[in-house]
Amino acid sequence: MATVAFILIGYLIGSLSFAVLVSKAFGLPDPHDYGSGNPGATNVLRTGNKLAALLTLAGDAAKGWIAVVLAQRFAWRYGVDDPGIAAVALAAFLGHLFPVFFRFKGGKGVATAAGILFAIDWRVGLGTVGTWLVIAFFFRYSSLAALVAAAFAPFATALVLGFNVYAAAVLAISALLVWRHADNIRKLLAGTESRIGERKAPAQ
Repeated sequence: MATVAFILIGYLIGSLSFAVLVSKAFGLPDPHDYGSGNPGATNVLRTGNKLAALLTLAGDAAKGWIAVVLAQRFAWRYGVDDPGIAAVALAAFLGHLFPVFFRFKGGKGVATAAGILFAIDWRVGLGTVGTWLVIAFFFRYSSLAALVAAAFAPFATALVLGFNVYAAAVLAISALLVWRHADNIRKLLAGTESRIGERKAPAQ
């Protein structure tokens, strides 16, 4: 019962969409209504408001980190072990993808995944974010950077921690992240994917 409770808490924390919350606070349009239609930092950046995009990025990463750290710090007192905490990590990510507070229309999960990885092991988080930064810097495609980082993360987790329940959770998160980028993959292959910082017309 305690494991289910912590999983639910993780999901609810993950369901907080900072792209929507920050946009409302800054008087910006709903991120579902312009650009890619994705409620994430990259799309918020298309408004030209860098601070709003940065706060979105920080908030989405922080919620992933907080959800897992709360479970790590307190769940053991209620008999929740590593498989339960790994499930909390996955639940927080699913919350971002399918947020109950925003009609289950969530983002692609890059920042939230990064926060989760840092909570699982800072070395995995640092290596994955470093991979994202290198690809993004040289190619200027957020989606490509996310895909490469998603491929890197499960291997890094298994290398650092062994192939355990956390590596399995990270593998599931990476697979979901790649799935959420299906449209981006098609655009990358077609050469029509938008670059970082490029503004797009409102979504139709």
